[in-house]
Amino acid sequence: MNAEMYDRGFARLTRHTVAPLLARSHGARRLLDVGCGSGVVTEAALALGAEVTAVDADPAMAELTARRFPGAAVLRAALPGLPFGDGAFDAVAGNFLINHVPDTAASLRELRRVLRPGGTLALSWWKAGEMTATAVLSDAMDAAGLAPAAPPRPFAADADPERFAALLAAAGFAGAEVESVRWRHRVDLDTWWTDVVGAGGVRFGTIARQPPAVTGRVRAHYERLAAPYARDGFPVCAHIAHAHHP
Repeated sequence: MNAEMYDRGFARLTRHTVAPLLARSHGARRLLDVGCGSGVVTEAALALGAEVTAVDADPAMAELTARRFPGAAVLRAALPGLPFGDGAFDAVAGNFLINHVPDTAASLRELRRVLRPGGTLALSWWKAGEMTATAVLSDAMDAAGLAPAAPPRPFAADADPERFAALLAAAGFAGAEVESVRWRHRVDLDTWWTDVVGAGGVRFGTIARQPPAVTGRVRAHYERLAAPYARDGFPVCAHIAHAHHP
């Protein structure tokens, strides 16, 4: 993945949830940013005075975060197996990471393991059906007859807030609460296309690998579908779950 283009595109979108994600982590000394991406949570947690460890499975993302935030300890790692001892952290935050893991339940158990008793957990994920910023790209691919590059993620079965809260309880967390955050993502439509497609992720990177005629057809559909959001931005909704290690 092109980490710089991801940072200009998707990471700008995900910044909206950083403050509510860290709202209950103020005062945490040792914080784990799991699935750090280009470091939007790492940056905010460092500003709060935390000692931050950041991990990401993508080497380009880990390298970018390490270069930008030398005050953090950054390494490559992925759920459900983290290279840390039991109770290593006072807080764990994952911004749009849990929706990518292969096994939700196992990943939650691992996050509880690395939290000390009394430590806090915060995780965010997109609400299906209210993520217009990427839906316009998916719909443009469909309209152009370009099949999606990746199968549906297993997390889809766990994305309902009640279901997710039950999984947190089953993993040994207490006090699980899920809130919804809605906003408008205001971005230049040409810039959004360039940065999201150029980032080269599994879902949309396939657009740029098509013959020019196919890419052009997808873009024409994207411009048509995105046009209604040019002034006010794309409506977006995310869920944020908070819980603690009892």
